[in-house]
Amino acid sequence: MFRTILAALLIATPLAAQTTGPITLENFGSFHVGGRVVELSGRPVREYLPTVGGAPLRIDPNGGHVVGQMYAQFMVPSPQRGTAPLMLWHGAYLTGVTWETTPDGREGWQQFFVRRGWATYVTDAVERGRSGAAMSPEIWAAPLHLPTSNPWERFRIGDGAGSFARGTLLPGNQFPATPDNYMSFMRQVVARYLDTDADVIAAYIALLERVGPSVVIAHSQGGAFAWQVAQQRPDLFRALVLIEPAGTGVVAEAARVKDIPQLLVYGDYVDADPRWSVIRTNARRFSAAVREAGGTVDDVDLPSRGISGNSHMLMMDRNGDAVAALVQDWLAAKGLWR
Repeated sequence: MFRTILAALLIATPLAAQTTGPITLENFGSFHVGGRVVELSGRPVREYLPTVGGAPLRIDPNGGHVVGQMYAQFMVPSPQRGTAPLMLWHGAYLTGVTWETTPDGREGWQQFFVRRGWATYVTDAVERGRSGAAMSPEIWAAPLHLPTSNPWERFRIGDGAGSFARGTLLPGNQFPATPDNYMSFMRQVVARYLDTDADVIAAYIALLERVGPSVVIAHSQGGAFAWQVAQQRPDLFRALVLIEPAGTGVVAEAARVKDIPQLLVYGDYVDADPRWSVIRTNARRFSAAVREAGGTVDDVDLPSRGISGNSHMLMMDRNGDAVAALVQDWLAAKGLWR
């Protein structure tokens, strides 16, 4: 039945007709949500020269600090065809740029879904990018930073340990992995704090409360947050698309998300990877608990659908639009696109 509905939709609205030309927007902009005030005391006053040719500046760090806020950018197309807002949540060490473009300069999933009539929201999660950070270690513990080799070897681009130094790829890998393109990707990578989960979840809830019940497409660490947010506020989700989630919700509370249509997507090379195979097994275990509670989770293994070679950053892969089209078709089949 699902395939029959998709075939009809594709005949009625060819995807190829929606991939080029100007994008017409009814509205666009940005805002911040969430945050809390943390009071600091007993810290020394600092005096410094803020810029060449400037005047000395005294900063007293004692007092209230706003932390835990989150940045969101929105694009509302004209006409709109999505029946709910669509949100794109990124993964660890990354920002909303994940969805805006690819390392080789192609349009990202943000434009893909705007072109198809979705009011699209891209966020920088708490402590990333334009959301800002907080004093460390006074408020948050010191963050972690990734060396250049780490994503190459951990995100299933290179063929194992030492592959960055060798410059070798997994067979048929679709990531645009020329040296220049990979450096463009690494320019997007930011620090990650390890003790901010409560702030992140609170900010995502504040975002959904402001925008309203939404379709959420979440990647990697963002997928774990999406499941956890949905368990707290299932009323704020119209559908949930987990793109290689790196974690899950609380299994004992899986029933809380049973009324949300869910799609689970993993790319290539997963079974042979000792880390990613465990991650997918855990995601499938959580999905099974949702199904046992009466929910629906559609599980897509991309190679079995003829979409092969995908890295963990599959929205940036050369065949990333094929994955986005699969997601679009699933949302349409769920009655969320008109």
